Amino acid sequence: MRRKIRLALCIVGIQFAGMQAAFAQETAPKPAALVADQVPDIPQDIVEQTRPYMEYRTASFVDWDPASRAMIVSTRFADTAQLHRISKPMAAREQLTFASEPVNSASFSPDGATLLFEKDAGGNEVDQIFLLKGGIPKMLTDGKSRNGLGPWSNNGKFLAFQTNKRTGRYNDIYLMNPKSPDAATMLIASPGGGWFPIDFTPDDKQLLVFNYVSVTDNQLHLIDLASGTIRKLTNGSGSVAYSGLQFSPDGRLWAASDKDSDVKRLGLIDMETGAFTTVIDEKDWDISDFDINKDGSLIVFETNQAGRSIVKTYDTNSGAIRTVTNLPIGIVSGLKFAPWGEIGLTLNSNQTGSDSYSIDPESLAVTRWTKSETGGLDAANNSAPELVEIESFDGTKMSGYLYRPDAKRHGGKRPLIINIHGGPEGQFTPRFIGRDNYLVNDLGIAIFYPNVRGSTGFGKRFVSLDNGPFNRENSVKDIGAFVDALVKDKRINRKRMAVTGGSYGGYMTLASMLRFGKQLKAGLEVVGISNFVTFLENTEDYRRDLRRVEYGDERIPEQRAKLEEISPLNRADEIDLPLMVVTGANDPRVPASEADQIIKAVRANGTPAWHLLAQNEGHGFRKKANADYQFWASLLFWRKYLLEKDD
Repeated sequence: MRRKIRLALCIVGIQFAGMQAAFAQETAPKPAALVADQVPDIPQDIVEQTRPYMEYRTASFVDWDPASRAMIVSTRFADTAQLHRISKPMAAREQLTFASEPVNSASFSPDGATLLFEKDAGGNEVDQIFLLKGGIPKMLTDGKSRNGLGPWSNNGKFLAFQTNKRTGRYNDIYLMNPKSPDAATMLIASPGGGWFPIDFTPDDKQLLVFNYVSVTDNQLHLIDLASGTIRKLTNGSGSVAYSGLQFSPDGRLWAASDKDSDVKRLGLIDMETGAFTTVIDEKDWDISDFDINKDGSLIVFETNQAGRSIVKTYDTNSGAIRTVTNLPIGIVSGLKFAPWGEIGLTLNSNQTGSDSYSIDPESLAVTRWTKSETGGLDAANNSAPELVEIESFDGTKMSGYLYRPDAKRHGGKRPLIINIHGGPEGQFTPRFIGRDNYLVNDLGIAIFYPNVRGSTGFGKRFVSLDNGPFNRENSVKDIGAFVDALVKDKRINRKRMAVTGGSYGGYMTLASMLRFGKQLKAGLEVVGISNFVTFLENTEDYRRDLRRVEYGDERIPEQRAKLEEISPLNRADEIDLPLMVVTGANDPRVPASEADQIIKAVRANGTPAWHLLAQNEGHGFRKKANADYQFWASLLFWRKYLLEKDD
């Protein structure tokens, strides 16, 4: 009898093993809009292994509902992020929009009677403005031009917005009554640059507008709404950057500005002369965001300390400054007072995820409004990023964040991926890294996020160090300095290092593969620039002049020659490392042609070049099904070219 039982169990075991083998050979279905060229099929077992890391959500604070005192957040329950209303902290999320495209930006009128939002189509960034009423969205713009929400007038009757419908290139400023959008009137016909409406004066007689010439050069203008006259408010010499820009109820104009400073300080702009007077100086750090309460008695502001957010309040009557001490360590965005005084915000941290919170303005007590799902995983177990500080080749100080695997689970020297942010006027801040936590937690791969020269958050001198074609490769040399520092780390495997990045970080990936190929095993670039000249010639018209300020002007012969010299495409025959490229067919910033040409050139060398193209995405994958498949494909790439033992 026992023998029969053993035999039966043996047969069952063989059958189960066979089922497992068959299951392991199954492949994950590919979303219909994805084209995978040289990318292997995704084994179903990888899908199952990574599933918890795919099922996280985030909840970003968007606005307060003045009528119901509810919080509006953007979060995802299906394939894309949509607007939801939350009546009180930790209450159920009531979905408001049900679009196929993500909805991340929205604005209530001051009385709460009108909710407007914007969204694009397929990642093309041609945003339209919609009115949401009775659950039904109504498009208020023409469906063709690129539009963006601006401020409401204080009486709640009008909305200022920007649109490029006149030229298809530059943003003109319009004033619209949402009840009669066809009667919208143009306030400024833009001659070029990046124009945006900022705020109405308390009496609604003037509108402050902003012309973004470059990250370090912003110009302010005031429009008299009755006469239509425009007066330039900033007439001083030298480049100055502003952020925040808000009128207090007494008519004073507050701003964060780097006027006469390397970092942004909080202060007041004289409405007659445009002179800036500093009120709060955080010394070595930018004041990056702020908001003013309804009666003007309190300002809440955020200081960017090497990427970490510190939130403080300023009493405009007494001058008292208090620090919010019980916020989890992380990155804060979207600070906004409710009409009744509560402060809304988004907090992002790798050990909490990304969720919406509020701060009591009197006690400074912090309340969490959402607790987004993390696929059943405890976010507190994720790696806490470590600040890494170095001196680069020329003595310039810079830093980045290292996400290190748990030494108890993953001993010895660990593989490393260097992940370079885009912009280049971006900044990596120590935040929740979502799916990539699987690489750190389960595969034991360390990930390092550098802030090379040209990054924001470290002052206007630092952000300008890479400007133009003749300084561009200095930022690539910074990666070399980080590599030199990281290989000395006793827990980093110097023989298993790779590089990745998106947009400008995609260029940096290719350039790093060329310059440091002997120290790297592979590179993965997402929507990256392969040739600066073709990029500048083919990026959308409305972006071209702004990008010329940063990278150089391809119309000037000596600059064009240098841009060609530093473009990875023109040295593609030297790339002998495996490459993976991710592309959005509708990308208005870095056209898909940038990917096509580098893939063709690298393959001509006989070098592997995987290509994942999404026909319904733009500058990065925003739809969950596409983003999941992108992660699985990249996981196969890292397993094959970073983790597999050499022959």
